[in-house]
Amino acid sequence: MNIIEDLSWRGAINQQTDAEGLAALTQEQAIRVYCGFDPTGDSLHIGHLIPFMLLRRFQLAGHTPVVLIGGGTGSIGDPSGRTSERSLQTAEQVKQNTQALMEQTRRIFPSNDSHLPEVVFVDNNEWLSEYSLLDFLRDVGKNFNINQMLAKDVVASRLETGISFTEFSYQILQSVDFHHLYKTHGIQLQIGGSDQWGNITSGLDFIRKKEGPEAKAYGLTIPLMLKADGTKFGKSAGGAVWLDPKKTTPYEFYQFWINQDDRDVIKYLKFFTFLSQEDIQALEESVANEPHKRLAQRTLAEEVTRFVHGEAGLESALRITESLFKGDIKALTADEIESGMKNMPHVVSEKGTFDLVPWLVDLAIEPSRRQAREDIKNGALSINGERITDVDAQISEQLAIEERFIVIRRGKKRYFLVSFA
Repeated sequence: MNIIEDLSWRGAINQQTDAEGLAALTQEQAIRVYCGFDPTGDSLHIGHLIPFMLLRRFQLAGHTPVVLIGGGTGSIGDPSGRTSERSLQTAEQVKQNTQALMEQTRRIFPSNDSHLPEVVFVDNNEWLSEYSLLDFLRDVGKNFNINQMLAKDVVASRLETGISFTEFSYQILQSVDFHHLYKTHGIQLQIGGSDQWGNITSGLDFIRKKEGPEAKAYGLTIPLMLKADGTKFGKSAGGAVWLDPKKTTPYEFYQFWINQDDRDVIKYLKFFTFLSQEDIQALEESVANEPHKRLAQRTLAEEVTRFVHGEAGLESALRITESLFKGDIKALTADEIESGMKNMPHVVSEKGTFDLVPWLVDLAIEPSRRQAREDIKNGALSINGERITDVDAQISEQLAIEERFIVIRRGKKRYFLVSFA
């Protein structure tokens, strides 16, 4: 199956500048395709996985992906999707974020697949910073019509509230990127979110003005991802889901995917995994006939976690999930406990040896000594996975796993993480 046909089946195409031409080109030869990411922060989030997956699919089909980190455009700010001016970052912050995203994307696209085209990484500050103001206005600005720029959706939507010349010029800078990569890296296709359509078509116009109307360059955008309830994909109860394991641990990342709604899971399997049509259709039948098994969600969580965090990250996520489900807390390291219980109640105890019942009340784990004794006698309280039935038991930091944490479970689902001052 042609790469464009596969993307169409997966629902991964929103707009194309020349659908027939691109399908024919990718059928005839290997091409180079790029997507840009501005360093607005020191980590990308799962919304960026959508274009990453497309780049990877092109790579698996024998084409060369090019990842552009916008060290130059990041100092300006893309107005797309915004209703007000972006706060400018310092040059040093942009540089630090650019380095962080370069490292992050290199981890996601490792260079150990010798049978596949190697991913190319570029920073647009390398060429954008070379322009003088007069050269830019003369050699680049002369090719852009203000009336056409004003008609672009991203600009038109800002005219009432106002847009600075800085953000207004963003589409010109992205057009320079496309032309530069077309000339120096043989890029023929730019992909991006649906909000990038105006920027991409501006780049194509610029290429044809500079290189002639027969220049073979194309644009493709990806649909806006919405959940079944109509809300935007990519958020969890705790906020953004990051690709940086220090911001969102592999366990939290895995949990985000395994908790997806039955109504969304097949769409996400098409978008975010490299499973075949046959495998996805089998999982679709499982959702319809055996939804309680959540096989589709488990498969989705495993596939995406492996892609972003590697085999080691997936193994850690599975180990934490299994241990917390079984209550086998001692099978976990202190770091894994911290990761798995990051969003659970965390209390701090003084060091020393304490009678268990008043200690539980003092830390607000139990509401009263009477309730504490009742829970202990009924076997409803466990410490580090072991049920406690002795109301006269004592507790100290000596019980802490790796001298860091004690995990208290009250009832079936209420966990408390205890550390010591």
